Amino acid sequence: MADTTSVGSSPAGQVPAPTGAGPAGMPAGNSVSVQSLFDALKRGDTGLAVGVMVILTLMILPMPAMLLDAFLAVSIIFSVLILMTGLFIQKPLEFSSFPTVLLITTMLRLGLNISSTRLILSRGHEGTAAAGNVIQSFGNLVMGGNFVIGIIVFAILVIVNFVVITKGSGRIAEVAARFTLDAMPGKQMAIDADLSAGLIDEATARQRRRDLEGESAFFGAMDGASKFVRGDAIAGLLITFINIIAGIIIGVAQMELSFSEAANNYTLLTIGDGLVSQIPALIVSTAAGILVSKAGVQGAADKALATQFTGYPKALGMSSAVMVILSFLPGIPMVPFLGLAGVAGWLAYRADDRKKTAAREEIIEKAKETAPKPPAEPPITDALKMDELRIELGYALLPLINGKDPSGADQLTEQIKALRRQIAGDMGVIMPPVRILDNIQLGANDYVIKVKEVEAGKGILYPNHFMVMDPAGGQVKLPGTHTTEPTFGLPATWVEAQYREDASLRGYTVVDPATVLSTHLTETIKNNVAELLTYGDVQKLLKELKGDQAKLVDDLIPSQISVSGIQRVLQTLLSERVSVRDLGTILEGVSEATGFTRNTNTIAEHVRSRLGRQICAANLAPGGYLPLIAMSPQWETAFLESIVGDGDDKQLAMQPSKLQEFVNKVRDAFEAAAQKGEVPVLLTSPQTRPFVRSIVERFRAHTTVMSQSEVHPRVKLKTIGSI
Repeated sequence: MADTTSVGSSPAGQVPAPTGAGPAGMPAGNSVSVQSLFDALKRGDTGLAVGVMVILTLMILPMPAMLLDAFLAVSIIFSVLILMTGLFIQKPLEFSSFPTVLLITTMLRLGLNISSTRLILSRGHEGTAAAGNVIQSFGNLVMGGNFVIGIIVFAILVIVNFVVITKGSGRIAEVAARFTLDAMPGKQMAIDADLSAGLIDEATARQRRRDLEGESAFFGAMDGASKFVRGDAIAGLLITFINIIAGIIIGVAQMELSFSEAANNYTLLTIGDGLVSQIPALIVSTAAGILVSKAGVQGAADKALATQFTGYPKALGMSSAVMVILSFLPGIPMVPFLGLAGVAGWLAYRADDRKKTAAREEIIEKAKETAPKPPAEPPITDALKMDELRIELGYALLPLINGKDPSGADQLTEQIKALRRQIAGDMGVIMPPVRILDNIQLGANDYVIKVKEVEAGKGILYPNHFMVMDPAGGQVKLPGTHTTEPTFGLPATWVEAQYREDASLRGYTVVDPATVLSTHLTETIKNNVAELLTYGDVQKLLKELKGDQAKLVDDLIPSQISVSGIQRVLQTLLSERVSVRDLGTILEGVSEATGFTRNTNTIAEHVRSRLGRQICAANLAPGGYLPLIAMSPQWETAFLESIVGDGDDKQLAMQPSKLQEFVNKVRDAFEAAAQKGEVPVLLTSPQTRPFVRSIVERFRAHTTVMSQSEVHPRVKLKTIGSI
């Protein structure tokens, strides 16, 4: 015999012929066909089609009793499987194929009824085993030798199935289908609203729409499928009636049986057949009722029932009490009622205990949620953040923050708020927030002011004391702790609160600790305000300009100068304590200067000339005049001759001895003016002013150096001296 070839799939579904096909190759071809049949049956769609055809065949072709027993067992097991699936699913849509399954099981039972009817009528005269052992066993079990009992039990099962279970589940399915269809537009709109609000994504919305459509189709199909069970019950009644009447007629008239023998055989077989059919039908109807009544209940049926029945322990307790009372009524068996009362009471106790335990756990969980959680570890990037301004206090100075001094002075934080408003009005910039910290590494009465976390000033304060200073600069003649005023370096004394009035009567200046610190902070900020002006601050200042000034910004930036260039010009002005509040005039000066230079220092010098009125007003004496110390022509010439370089790259190259001589003369001149009670400005030419300022700021940082172009024509001048 030729070897068979391996089977491969082909487009036409044909099996390649084996090598050497002929009479000797026929068995090999049959083997391949059988294997292909088995492969086809393994496919779900093919297997289902074959199964339906087998069911239809049962209604036409005769079947031996042994095969009928096997199919009846399949019917019973299949119905039990359907019931268990209906009990354990979480929601009805998980068994959406139930209407189809119900149709198939109904067809299977009807086919088995027809096959069993054929056997009963054709072989019923042979005995009660004519239609198989399954039918005989069910008939004997239910009838108990009395066919009247069997008929009554069968009728009751049919009534229970048809009138109670099937009718009720059909009504539930009908109402559920109607309500589901009516609620579908609203549910669709709710899904669309959740999708539009971003609560769900597109995939979830599609899934919800599919579930909604499936739910509507399921309950609609269940409404129609309930008619299968009703028709099955009616068919079962008719088949039973026909089998009994026709069987007795055939047994008596054709098979020459006695009436009692014929009635016994055919009635037992018919009732057994009806029970074998109605019990699976009753099981499937119960599954259908459970499935349609499960709408709105999530989870398996056992968990849902256990949760809801044990959710109210009082109901179980009352039921137990009622059963105890019933057990004591005359004629009532006490044992079953007391036993059930004990079970119900035990369940009530367990349910109440679980409820209390759950309540305690819920309270504990809420307490854990509301309890203060340990602070989360800050990200490592927090270590890169820098405080623009910081005040660190010793532990004895904390009352300056938390309370008032005996003098009634405001808290330090309130004075800092006022200081921020003052800086904005005086300098034209917004002072950054001040962070106040305690530092145990400092002395109890020490404080440190830091600018960008670098120490810029420090001092000592005594809470509940006052700093007393002599306006003449002498030592205070009061008992206390002698010290130096931290801002200007003047001699001062810390005295107790009881000496405050005495100090005021003597004409001394009396200052509380918070004011000492805020004054020191003010001078520190003014000395470092140029460094504190950031790129972002400049952008905010420019954005706040309105009207024509805003148009000036658009024309100026970035075609003529960048925001960084504006920042450097403003920092140059602020470094000499020139207010930048008149930002419009400053930008006009910048616009003029950019026509002939790009050097920010040169631009700043030109802007100063535009701010001449403001600079002069800031340095006026109480008499309304501007006190001057002018540089002599000799020193002007000396500075001009010492300037080297071309264009914007100019530097001062003066001999050190000459510089020292200039420093001494400036110091002497200003000390002499101070003895006269004057605070003059140093007046130079526009060409030498930047270089003179760079020398003077090293030893007299607060001295104002002005050029002749910055003096406003209407300002009264008074020459105090010359260099």
